[in-house]
Amino acid sequence: MSEIKDKLRREKNEEESEVTETPGTEEVAEEQGNTEPEVEVVEEPVPDKKDDEAAKLKEQLMRNMAEYDNYRKRTAKEKAELMPDITARVVSEFLPVLDNLERALSADCTDEGYKKGVQMIYDSFIETLDKLGVEKVPTDDFDPSMHQAVQQVQSDDHESGKIVNVFQNGYRIGTKVIRFAMVSVAQ
Repeated sequence: MSEIKDKLRREKNEEESEVTETPGTEEVAEEQGNTEPEVEVVEEPVPDKKDDEAAKLKEQLMRNMAEYDNYRKRTAKEKAELMPDITARVVSEFLPVLDNLERALSADCTDEGYKKGVQMIYDSFIETLDKLGVEKVPTDDFDPSMHQAVQQVQSDDHESGKIVNVFQNGYRIGTKVIRFAMVSVAQ
């Protein structure tokens, strides 16, 4: 593109620097006995090489700035897309600990102080998961995209397709399921 601009500048300079006659020079020349008319040469300043180089460097700088801005935006987008996957992977490693805390809370215990301590740890764990955007999978109606049916049971108390029993809680981040809930479903 800069080659085309340079070519147009050269052509313009050549046209302007061509010989131009001043009005009435032929008549003056004939009166004075000169047969050739006087010619006035007009020269325009030729663009300096430094100006061209500065323009090229400015253009290169603008392109580099645009590339960097695109790179910054692309990496920020990739980071935002990876964050839920990384969180899901880390949280899935801690879910067995959460299951053990739930089992400890449901077990019979005669020491109330001990049970209260386990409850505080469990609450703290749940609070941390909430901060990370992790929530329990709802266990009202069976949904194959969030539940894993490990058993079908005959039940007069529940409608067909309803969850009768939850063997293991499921967890998700937004719409991404970290672990499916293991349930039994009424036929």
